[in-house]
Amino acid sequence: MNTEFIVGARFIAPCTAGQRNEQAPSWNLFRDPRDFQILFLLSFLALGIGARDFTLRWDCVFAALLSCIAAQFVADRLWRNPNPSVRSALITAISLCLLLRANSWTTLLIAGVLSILSKYVLRYRGKHFFNPSNFGIVLVLLLSGDSWVTPGQWGEQVWFALFFAGAGMMVVRKVGRWDTTAIFLGCYALLEASRNFYLGWTWDVFVHRLTSGSLLLFAFFMITDPRAIPDHKRGRILFAFLVAALTFVLRNYYFIPTAVFWALFLLSPITILLDQFWTARRFQWILHPTQVTGR
Repeated sequence: MNTEFIVGARFIAPCTAGQRNEQAPSWNLFRDPRDFQILFLLSFLALGIGARDFTLRWDCVFAALLSCIAAQFVADRLWRNPNPSVRSALITAISLCLLLRANSWTTLLIAGVLSILSKYVLRYRGKHFFNPSNFGIVLVLLLSGDSWVTPGQWGEQVWFALFFAGAGMMVVRKVGRWDTTAIFLGCYALLEASRNFYLGWTWDVFVHRLTSGSLLLFAFFMITDPRAIPDHKRGRILFAFLVAALTFVLRNYYFIPTAVFWALFLLSPITILLDQFWTARRFQWILHPTQVTGR
């Protein structure tokens, strides 16, 4: 059987006759691509604190971590998740710490809970279609008056961009969603280059736009969420193109500095339609042998 759909997943050892099919150890380091993602996101956070002087409030950091982990723990039991894991909760919490700022720790707590619950409440045929951290960020921006996103906090230094790109390529290669990143960045770069040429600007303006750390963080670690984007490659290509086009419009014609997050949020529901139009096997992080053999 073609097992292309399980790139990044790991298997659980088969059981002998009469034995129960039990789950593998929940934390086998670096067998799961999410471990690399956690490692790199933590590296980005440490780099931001050390090199970019991030003004992080530690009560907000703890609120994000505890709310995501607690919400994941409760939701796994309420919805009887057969493969519970703290990895997704950690990725969501670190992403919130990297991108979201607030005057109150309660805002980060609410963002964490909303992010995790979106995976369980907003589902279609067993699949969530919002990236959790993106959903939490946009919701608190809409609902609270003391939160903001800091897209320019990384600056536009080339060595930051190279570090993000190198780490991101390793993750998307393991997950198998490099096509989404390539189409998004390629289309967005082409649109920005065309506008830059039309306006007669120097090309350092174009480089300035494309080397944003927040843009690369989004391209490699948010839009590539394999559980929230279309399953079929054609669907992912179209989805990435639409997100890039809407980002370009919102940023250059409506002057929204956080355009990339709003574009993903607004277009996420079309994943349902694209999965209906182009069907493919769904990505899974953990597979039992019976899921592969069909028994």
